[in-house]
Parts: sequence; structure tokens; C-alpha cells
Amino acid sequence: MKNRPVQPGFTLVELLVVIAIIGVLISLLLPAVQQAREAARRIQCSNNLKQIGLALSLYEGTYRKFPASAIIDFDNPYTGNNGSWGVHGRILPYLEQGNLYDKIDLMAAWDNQQIIDSVQVPGFYCTSDTQSNRLRNPGGGKPRLYPTSYGFNFGTWFVFDPTTGEGGDGMFYPNSHLGFQSVTDGTSNTLLAAEVKAWTPYTRNGGPTSTSIPPTAGDVESLISSGTQKKTTGHTEWPDGRVHHTGFTATMTPNTFTGIRNPSGEKVDADYNSWQEGKDGDQGKPTYAAVTSRSYHPGVVQVGLVDGSVRSIAETIDLQTWRAMATRSGGEVIRSIP
Repeated sequence: MKNRPVQPGFTLVELLVVIAIIGVLISLLLPAVQQAREAARRIQCSNNLKQIGLALSLYEGTYRKFPASAIIDFDNPYTGNNGSWGVHGRILPYLEQGNLYDKIDLMAAWDNQQIIDSVQVPGFYCTSDTQSNRLRNPGGGKPRLYPTSYGFNFGTWFVFDPTTGEGGDGMFYPNSHLGFQSVTDGTSNTLLAAEVKAWTPYTRNGGPTSTSIPPTAGDVESLISSGTQKKTTGHTEWPDGRVHHTGFTATMTPNTFTGIRNPSGEKVDADYNSWQEGKDGDQGKPTYAAVTSRSYHPGVVQVGLVDGSVRSIAETIDLQTWRAMATRSGGEVIRSIP
């Protein structure tokens, strides 16, 4: 009987070596894949801001002014508090959302209009925002909402005084009538919109002891702690015109950590709003807000400027430069934008 030839094969050691090599290759490739995905998400985010800037420019071209953050008429209960539509809703027809815009009523409270129930406008969220697909159900038969990852520039600190009608130094505040001519600091130096994080905790209804702009993150944290109402729903109501849902302020530089402790004791990022603009019962109380621009893109936030350009701003930007970028007519000299 002839012996069968021995078939060549792998020994156990050789097999383990091959598996180890494959593991090393995968570990080397994985970061590159993740970086490529993040680069794609960042490009998409930049494009969203570009489209928002273009929409606002078209709106200004039509009405000769940018939209107000809210239209508040204290004689009309539908426009106070969260009833008034914010900037996101007013620019819908310029974002290829004309069909939705034709079905909503800007003169009626948005939170009674079921047409916006569970509607997620593509250009209103960044795919890097891990909370952007989390649907909010406020209950009471109100429409369920997806959050937004983009806020509009409400200035440095002061937002609105209902007794005088005076607004802040940014591009948006209630009942405003600002156009390109209002931007005397230069459209290429002035912020229009920036990234914010959905579902940001915040406190409100605790007026500041001083109206001076807080100089440090510690001062902002003290204000956050003074708020009488603590919420975890900042930037979750895209139609809402209040600053903690539709905007940001330059009180602190991008991605500055200002926090409160959640019920489990963990310290988390948070924002501050002294009084809600136009809320029935808060009439006569001015609004001051520290609502920080934040991003899931490492080390930066992406912003849109009034001239329509989009920039990535390092979180290490000088605070005074960042605040100068938020003012429309502050007269500051900005030598270069980092």
C-alpha cells in the first residue's frame, strides 16, 4: 500500500502569527477609517452652516432685514414664552423646505401645530452630534421634536429687555430689525451662527446679581448654580425662539466647560439663561445668557460668518477676540481670525 503524500498546511504557531498580523493591521487601519469618517462629517457640518448662511442672506435680501429671534407681542399670548417661532422656522423656504413652510402658521404658537411632529430638517443637525437623533416628547399632546446642532449669534451676554425693547449686541434678539447695514464691524468679522450641542443642560429664572459680563468660567458656574429651574433640554426645540434653544452667546470661548451636577452626581456641561424672553410673568425682567458654542469635532467649533463664509475656530481662541466676533458694531479691531 502506497503512502499518501503529506498535504502542506499551517501549523498552529503559523496560524497564530497570521491572526496576530491581521490584528495589528486592523488596529493600524481603524484610526484612519475613523478619521476619514470624521472628516466627512465635518465637511457635511460645514455645508449645513453654509446653507444656513445662504438662507439668511436670501431672507435679508427679501425683507431687507434678518429674522428676529422671536416676535413678541405681550398683547398676544401666542407669541410669548415658547410660542413664538425662532430663526430656524422662518428660513425654511430658503432651505428647500417650502412645502413644510406652507403648512405652518408663524402667527400661531408652534407648539400647537402637529405638522412639525417628528419632522427632522436635514440641515439643522450635525451627524457628529451624538444626541441629534434623540426625539423629544414634551407630552401634553404637543409635537415631538428633534433637536438642533446650530445656534444663532445672540451676542456676548445681554439678550433682551422687554421694558425698553432693547436687544443685545449680536445678530439676533426678539423683535429685531437688523440688516447688513447694521454690521459696522464687517461681515467677515462677525458671527452669524455656530455649532451647539443638542440636549445641553441649563438653568434659568435666577437673575444675575450683576449685569456685567462674567469674566471667568467659574463666574458662569456660579450663575448656573443660582438658577431656580434646572433642565436637560437645551437646543431640543428647533422652532423655539428663546436663546437656550435657538442660539448661543460668546460669554465663554467655544467648548468651555461650565457645569452642574446631574442627579447621578456627575458634573456635566451646562448653560445659563436668567429669564426667558417674553415669558408671561417674567415681563420687565431682562434676559442675560451664557449659552456656549460647543462641538463634537475635536478641538474646534465650526461657525458661519455674516458674509456667508464658514470657518473652523479653535477652542483656544482668545476670549476677547471671540467676544469681538460676536458683536455687530462693537468697534473692536480683529487683526486675524484664528
